[in-house]
Order: sequence, then C-alpha cells, then structure tokens
Amino acid sequence: MPIIQEAKQNKYHKNMENQRIIPASELIINDDGSIFHLHLRPEQLADTVILVGDPGRVAMVASFFDTKECEVSNREFNTVTGTYKGKRITVLSTGIGIGNIDISVTELDALANIDFATRRVKDTFRQLTLVRLGTSGALQPDIKVGEQVFSRTSVGFDGLLNYYAGRNEVCDLAIEQAFMKHVGWNELLPKPYFIDADASLFELFKDITREGITIAAPGFYAPQGRWVRMRPQDVHLNEKIESFDYNGRLITNFEMEGSALAGLAALMGHKAATICTIIAQRVALDACTDYKPFVRKMVANALDKLATL
Repeated sequence: MPIIQEAKQNKYHKNMENQRIIPASELIINDDGSIFHLHLRPEQLADTVILVGDPGRVAMVASFFDTKECEVSNREFNTVTGTYKGKRITVLSTGIGIGNIDISVTELDALANIDFATRRVKDTFRQLTLVRLGTSGALQPDIKVGEQVFSRTSVGFDGLLNYYAGRNEVCDLAIEQAFMKHVGWNELLPKPYFIDADASLFELFKDITREGITIAAPGFYAPQGRWVRMRPQDVHLNEKIESFDYNGRLITNFEMEGSALAGLAALMGHKAATICTIIAQRVALDACTDYKPFVRKMVANALDKLATL
C-alpha cells in the first residue's frame, strides 16, 4: 500500500478509536432515513460520484446512462444514480461555491462511512471516487476556450480547510509560502492552501486533459479580480497570479469549488479531482456563452474513463 494511502487509512482507524456517538445536531438524518441536505439514503450512493455545479447538468450527465435506479432532488442538490457501460455511477449537483462542497462531501462521506442506526463510524472504510466536472476561466494566454484542464493542484482562496484539523498534513506548504510572498498576500484574507488531486486520477485523465494549478475563489467577482462597480482590494492581484512560477508550473485557471473537494477528500481518505472546461479567457478579456457542446464533450470523456475503474 502506498505510504500516503496507508497514512489515510491509519488516520481513519485512529479516528474510530473513541467510537463516539454522533449527536443528532451534528449529523441530521431525515425521517425517511436520508441525510439532511442531499436527501440520499446510503444504498442510493455509488462508489464513483460525478459532481457538477449546475443542477440542470445532472440530467445531461444522466442522459448518457444505460440505466437509472433513483432520482432525488432537494434545493440545488439533484442526484441520479445509474449505470454507464456497466459501471454504477452517481451524479450530484452541488450548486455554486465552497460552502456547498463542504455540505456535499461531508454528507457523501457520512452516507458511505457512518452507520445511521448507531450514529457511529463504521468498522470498514468505504473509499469514494469524487470527480468534479465544471467550467472555468483561463489565466494563461495559451489556454484556449474549449480546452479541458485537470486541476493537479487546487488553490483554496476560501479558507475552508483551515477550519479542519490536519490541514497542514495534506497541503503543500512550500508552494503556499512561495505564492503568498510572490503576490504580497493581504493578511486580512483567509490563508490560501495548495492541495493535490488524487495521483491515480491524474494518471487516468492525463492523456485527455491539460495539467493545471487551479484557484478556487470564494466569489465570482472581486475574489476573481472582476471589477464591476466595486473596486477589488488589489486590482493587480490577477497579474501577480499569472506571473507566479513555481518550478516551471504556472497557475492556469479560476473556478469556485475544487480546493474544498480536494482538501476534504484528502483528509477523509477519498480520491478526488476537478476537471474544468475553459469557457472564458481572462487574459484576452473574452468569454464564450455557447459552451454547452464543450461541456458535453468533457462529460462523455470523463464517463468513458471512469467506466474503466
């Protein structure tokens, strides 16, 4: 077993030692046995999960399925579980933003690894594969609209992972320090974190995607350097981001969810990755609103790859 995976499993079993009973206020279970926000029951969850932001995109992903066993909807969380080329897959919409990833990943893990009857962590760990398929804006001039970027490293501008124990154990602290020094990070902002995608998923997708370092921002406007009516705190931040070079690696794109997905999955012992279709060129100040064909191609490619697992 690889050292990193062994460490994750050891952490899981260490966390199990106290076998605490999780209070109803900490893990809310609905009267029908489903988890609070997602409204899913444990048996409705596949080991492989595709995450999308747009609730409407769930139907598009599920249109590729050969069979559908369940469809569940609550708020922005739409879910379909079915099969594609014999592979059982769940597709779930998270809505926009880091907070919804905190909800989605935590509840998916609970569905897999908490016994709802006893409210205790299960004795056997169930590992999930979580792949986010999103849209993004490019931060380097050579990245074209329609390209698919695999976030080999995600950068969290959101601060979410800073609330969880073990944050430094799963993050790349050297690049984090180099980045903050390069851009002159404002101490009033949450401390950014750099977290890698699962290595096996990178190997799975590397022949059909472009490798990148992707920033997940906690907002669409000022946190991504956009200036509509309110001036960003640092109008030159994007220029500094674009010029950051760490051992030949550049920051490639902006999105809004990947860092929390990668970070929470790493802490919990799951496999996770984010792949984004580029729909805007931030350097060229251009955007494409007719991007659905690009997204459909990304979904088809991802399903074909995941079906081989």
